[in-house]
Amino acid sequence: MKVFAENRKARNSYEFIEFFEAGLVLTGPETKSIRQGGVSIVDAFANLEGEEAFIREMNIEPYKFSTLIDYEPKRSRKLLMHKNEIKRLIGLISQKGYTLVATKLFESNGYVKVELALAKGKKDYDKRSKIVDRQHRKEIKNY
Repeated sequence: MKVFAENRKARNSYEFIEFFEAGLVLTGPETKSIRQGGVSIVDAFANLEGEEAFIREMNIEPYKFSTLIDYEPKRSRKLLMHKNEIKRLIGLISQKGYTLVATKLFESNGYVKVELALAKGKKDYDKRSKIVDRQHRKEIKNY
């Protein structure tokens, strides 16, 4: 399993509850660009519309040998998930404060896939207390 991109910023901003794996509908040049490392999922999140799932704000740089003229790096891309998973996610996301965040973009059996996390946003005081706890553990370890 080769990892193309990770969203480390999300670990600080969200509390992850459950993880899901989904395929992506991509064009050929997009796949080649991803395999060369031209992708960023820092702001990427999933959106559910009806019985379909889409990933938004995932930035895939244009492939340098492509002949495509009209290319949008941040276009929304369809996620390949089972209908039962999507229906379950609709119920979970409808609760206040929950969202689907892209955490990892990787290759599995030759296919580009994305790992999504059902997440709840952390408050500022939660983030600060985590930093303080980390510092205390470091100090204890040094003594």
